[in-house]
Amino acid sequence: MFNSVKNLFAKKGNGIGLEIAPERINIVQLRKQGQNYKLVTFVTEEVPEGIIEEGRILDSPALAELIRETLDKNNIKAKKIATAVPMRESIIRLIPIPSELDDQELKDMVLNHEAGLYLPYPREEVDLDYQKLGFFEDEDGIEKVQVLLVATRREVTDMYLETFEQAELEIDVLEINSFALIRTIREQLRAFGPQEAVVLVDIEFESTEIAIIVDGVPQFSRTVPIGTFQLQSALSRAMNLPTKRDTEMLQGMTIPNTPVDGLRTGATGINPGMAALLRVLGELTDELRRSIDFYLNQSADYEVAQLLLAGPGGGIGQLDEFFTNRLSLPAEQIDPVTALSLEMDEEIPEILRPGLGVALGLGLREV
Repeated sequence: MFNSVKNLFAKKGNGIGLEIAPERINIVQLRKQGQNYKLVTFVTEEVPEGIIEEGRILDSPALAELIRETLDKNNIKAKKIATAVPMRESIIRLIPIPSELDDQELKDMVLNHEAGLYLPYPREEVDLDYQKLGFFEDEDGIEKVQVLLVATRREVTDMYLETFEQAELEIDVLEINSFALIRTIREQLRAFGPQEAVVLVDIEFESTEIAIIVDGVPQFSRTVPIGTFQLQSALSRAMNLPTKRDTEMLQGMTIPNTPVDGLRTGATGINPGMAALLRVLGELTDELRRSIDFYLNQSADYEVAQLLLAGPGGGIGQLDEFFTNRLSLPAEQIDPVTALSLEMDEEIPEILRPGLGVALGLGLREV
């Protein structure tokens, strides 16, 4: 029997967006106000070490207790939530399907036939959902419809459902975090043409999620094990400082304009901590280049127009210039609050803003 990723493409409302990350939870509630949105509630709370690692919930009771305590402490009464699993735990594929199929025939073909061709594990071990996109003609001139298929391991979705049940909450929407982030920046994405690809670089705590997007739809996704924790750990080791989970020091830094040759030879004229940080950023740059090259080799009709930098690490000072210089592609740092033109009673600190793209995108599902 079909068991979907929960209401991935359904319209919902009257709840809160709740993002779970290895280092913190972010809770957002938005309200429509005229043509804009107002931020009604924003709460962020640190997650202790050992509860979430590499995108997996390791201690469900402890996380449920943390969520419940945070909601109670902040007098948040909502019972329904939109939340998201990491992109690394999901498979996202675009599938061409004959356009003459009716909705029931298309559903049967996607879920019971085509899905099995794209999954690296048995069909019965995954939860699936799909969305019919636009029509196109294939190489033989046959009209087809593009279908976006999303699959997540059932053990992952079950853990999320179990955790929020323990927290006395109902999951209204369970989606992929990159989808929530895309929703937050959709107006920026509309500035690009149908042949222009945008590389969304979401630098999170333990990893960086890379999504290449065309017409608002992910065409390629990849997770790289370099995040703000790895960046700050390299910085701390080089400066003989203890490694901490709190990456506030990193987020307050500015990347110097250092020539690439200087990085290779070590003749940077900067302190050892910054040199170590630049080396790890260089590794991330190499992974970005490999991802872009792989995508372009598979998609000759497209060109990469821009990098958009998001996540807690996306706001590091002058990181956009760093990637622009090394990849010869324009890069832009995203401020999700500005992207949505949010109205607020209290300003959100600048240092927190870059990391709110996913939480705000989840909040939009509940407006």
